[in-house]
Amino acid sequence: MKRLLILPLVAGMVVAGCSNKNVTVKSSGLDISNLDTTVSCGTDFYQYACGGWMKKNPLKPEYARYGSFDQLRENNQNQIKELIEELGKTTHEYGSVAQKVGDMYLMGLDSVRLNEESVAPIVDDLKVITSLNDKAGYTRMIARMQKMGTSPFFAFFVGADDKNSSQNIVNLYQAGMSMGDRDYYLLNDSTNVKIRDAYKKYINKLFILAGYAPEQAAKAEDAVMKTETALAKVAFSREQLRDPQNNYNKMPFSQLEKMTAAIDWNAFLQEMGIDSLVEINPMQLPFIKGMNDVIAKMTSEEMQYYLAFKLLNAASSYLSDDFVAAEFDFYGKTLSGKQEQQPRWKRALETTSSALSEAVGKMYVSKYFPPEAKERMVNLVKNLQVSLGQHIDSLEWMSDVTKAKAKEKLSTIYIKIGYPDKWRDYSNLKIDKKDSYWTNVCRAGEFEYNYMLDKIGKPVDKTEWLMSPQTVNAYYNPSTNEICFPAGILQPPFFYLDADDAVNYGAIGVVIGHEMTHGFDDQGRQFDKDGNLKDWWTPEDAEQFNLRADKLAEQYSSIIVLDTVHANGRFTLGENIADHGGLRVAYTAFKNATAGQELPLIDGFTPDQRFYLAYAALWATNIRNEEILRLTKIDPHSLSKWRVNAALKNIDTFFSAFDITENDPMYLAPEDRVIIW
Repeated sequence: MKRLLILPLVAGMVVAGCSNKNVTVKSSGLDISNLDTTVSCGTDFYQYACGGWMKKNPLKPEYARYGSFDQLRENNQNQIKELIEELGKTTHEYGSVAQKVGDMYLMGLDSVRLNEESVAPIVDDLKVITSLNDKAGYTRMIARMQKMGTSPFFAFFVGADDKNSSQNIVNLYQAGMSMGDRDYYLLNDSTNVKIRDAYKKYINKLFILAGYAPEQAAKAEDAVMKTETALAKVAFSREQLRDPQNNYNKMPFSQLEKMTAAIDWNAFLQEMGIDSLVEINPMQLPFIKGMNDVIAKMTSEEMQYYLAFKLLNAASSYLSDDFVAAEFDFYGKTLSGKQEQQPRWKRALETTSSALSEAVGKMYVSKYFPPEAKERMVNLVKNLQVSLGQHIDSLEWMSDVTKAKAKEKLSTIYIKIGYPDKWRDYSNLKIDKKDSYWTNVCRAGEFEYNYMLDKIGKPVDKTEWLMSPQTVNAYYNPSTNEICFPAGILQPPFFYLDADDAVNYGAIGVVIGHEMTHGFDDQGRQFDKDGNLKDWWTPEDAEQFNLRADKLAEQYSSIIVLDTVHANGRFTLGENIADHGGLRVAYTAFKNATAGQELPLIDGFTPDQRFYLAYAALWATNIRNEEILRLTKIDPHSLSKWRVNAALKNIDTFFSAFDITENDPMYLAPEDRVIIW
């Protein structure tokens, strides 16, 4: 539910005027072999900057998309694997973190046991579901399944109140559609029809594997599709989900009870372990009302089949190989175009790292994150803050009143780097290899869920991390006005302790600037310095912002990503604004940091050229057509190619760095360029 951003990166190299003069001064952190010099930088800068990398790194069968981000993630996986396997060489006291981490990983590797157990770990829950015949019963199961990690009908979560950001509140979020996006259920083009047909076969397959008779599996298939399609019809679109005001509907809990009479909320809260609720925020209110109508019209049999499928779908990755294969055939092959399942050790590692995220993170940080990296990042962030402040000051279209409030918000951004100051306590999480893998996964899920529920009615803890330290990622959270850069991303090729400034500012500097700019994108700008959803803009300034944002959205919507499919510039607007802001702010910070210095050519590349190639290298990626279509539908980020080519067409200093003129395809006339921050 948080606005998190994945930022892939790779090391690359630039040529002065698109020609290599081979003048080596020092190592820059960039790799000239990542270039494709058969393509002019003015024709297709993405191909020019990343083509060599793409040729060297063809798609592996286990990937639908493979980029420099995945390279770093694989490196992290290998590092964590070594740490965990080292634990396995020693017997650890039962209940210790080492025992929990080591046993969780080993259970994921034990294919013999998993195949012997087959569906047995979930049989008891399936029997309970089959016996449900009243509102209280199925409501309790809905609550139990929330803790298992699946969300029938809706997601129930605790987070900062958008209009009272110092306090936590319970929220409801639309859910229940296991294909993920409503368009998969509603659009009737050939691609979506094909996906729906494959989904129906997947539903049927899970029930057959679970021991249901063919006629029962057929009924289950119909019931699940009927229910999820009905939910899709009342669901918010991707664009509607991006409107903070439309997604804020705080009300007394008693009012929600009246409008959703198909749910026994007393039974739900009892199962959750919640004594009472005073207020709640049903974020997508029309969906919540429509969902109630869907539930009210369901027969007991339809409810049983729907909940059974939600359980089977959630558990399939942790059961026998036939369940894992069925899940991969749909989500991996059909939706994403992957050819092979990831090796078992990677899947076991991912589960372990998720279940005991900060425990694994503490191990990771102690070995792989040097203190000097955190120190340098602190300085970089400060430099980017100064730069963004300069950009705010220079805006001709913004009034002094709004500028003052923008700079106040900028100055109060809460910064997290590397790892949390206080680590989570996992002593109450039981991991026991005498029980099934799925049972332990559920325990870990319930442990996290109870940790979240404990926040109800309490002040927001701004020191809490929403990502584990080992994650190759970064985020901005508008409700706490914070930016976070985990240790996992703060290493080559994202970040170098001793590399050329042009490279670090073009790479991690743009990542920092991107996250800061999220506080001022079309969503983030609606939150004030304290994280409250509050209008601090003058009407005239808001209008000027929207004029520019609309123009940027139109630019990206004109892009054809595959065949006749266009990008969705409105859906990706926030990320595109952040890309543009990150580039501009990081470039200014780079110039500020190196003012008065004589910066040399390195391998024939000017400092400005190295900056922009380092940025392009962030997005070096190979991707399958199926994944292009899937991400265009569900991902609020533009595809990698367009995060380079479309973004740079609006940056004046990019054109001057590479002598790009109106005769080049990369050129965009000055009057058509968009500058927001």
